[in-house]
Amino acid sequence: MNEADVPADAQAQAADGQVPPRPSAPMPGFVRTYVHAVDGLNRRIGGVVSYMIFVMMGVLLFAAIARFFFNTPFVWAVELSQFLMASYYVLGGGYSLQHDAHVRMDAFYSRWTPRRRAFTDSITAFALVFYLVFLLLGGLTSTLYSLETGQTAHSAWAPLMWPVKAVMVIGIVLMLLQAVAVFLRDLAVATKRDLA
Repeated sequence: MNEADVPADAQAQAADGQVPPRPSAPMPGFVRTYVHAVDGLNRRIGGVVSYMIFVMMGVLLFAAIARFFFNTPFVWAVELSQFLMASYYVLGGGYSLQHDAHVRMDAFYSRWTPRRRAFTDSITAFALVFYLVFLLLGGLTSTLYSLETGQTAHSAWAPLMWPVKAVMVIGIVLMLLQAVAVFLRDLAVATKRDLA
């Protein structure tokens, strides 16, 4: 390596007797691929799911108009809007996690260095992964039970429960994948490794 290949600031540091910082080693390729793939998946799903709020509002508006103007209440409207809302927030969980949009106590966190925040976030993400694994196991068990027994809601409409439970399992899987990606991203920052 000749002198022309060394950046000017590194040459100046070497002249002053300072050792230039070593470039950080990148994270392994499979880690970078995983993080980028999961981020892309949750970004697309979150973008589509964000419009579900309008579907839910449409159902509630339809029910309100039918009830108050035509005196025709629909038994299914409120329950369907509840199912849509549950799907909305569960399927959007990975997207929120990716964009760090969940609620956080900022009393100390905002004053920490990015590296310390990343270290703390990696511990939190690690704990979240365990929680989501147990939530996934419970969700799978409940969904399978609903499928096997033909479970319906205890309401006048009595819809099958397995579709909304299956959507919740899908949402939990998306959050679990994103929690692992967040853990890996925070680990990269905490260890000063490149994830690009």
